[in-house]
Amino acid sequence: MATELDPRRLDVLAFARAAATLSGTDLLLKYKRLAQEAQALDGDLKVNWTATGDWREPHAAQPQAWLHVVADAVVPLTCQRCLTRMDAPLDVDRWFRFVADEAAAEAQDDDSEEDLLVISPHFDLTELVEDELLLALPMVPTHDKCPVHVKFEAVDEGFDEAAAAKPN
Repeated sequence: MATELDPRRLDVLAFARAAATLSGTDLLLKYKRLAQEAQALDGDLKVNWTATGDWREPHAAQPQAWLHVVADAVVPLTCQRCLTRMDAPLDVDRWFRFVADEAAAEAQDDDSEEDLLVISPHFDLTELVEDELLLALPMVPTHDKCPVHVKFEAVDEGFDEAAAAKPN
């Protein structure tokens, strides 16, 4: 069962049937795409995650494998207002239902509220955690209140005087 509980090669069906739980704390540097979004990487930045499997047997349907993923991290980004570092807290709490293949996912996608994933023999849970944290990034990172004064003018006081002193 040890290989089934490897988050990089997870047997989703066995994990869901066992209602198993996996959790971990990794360095942010381990998540390459997420690390690329960061302004500056401190060696101690962490990603915390937990995944729980669930096997559901609805009355009129086939049994279904579900996965509940909870993750959090703090990623240093550049505030787009003051251009200084801001630490953006990212939180993920999502349920996923697994289907047999891409055709089933496509057919059921419009009618389902939950996210659908295709079962694969070696599912990479850490990649899913990274994907979800990337989706949780703010579109435009800004401080609620910037730590420095932000100048909202494009011209300074001497601009008009300098223009008047130079004839065209």
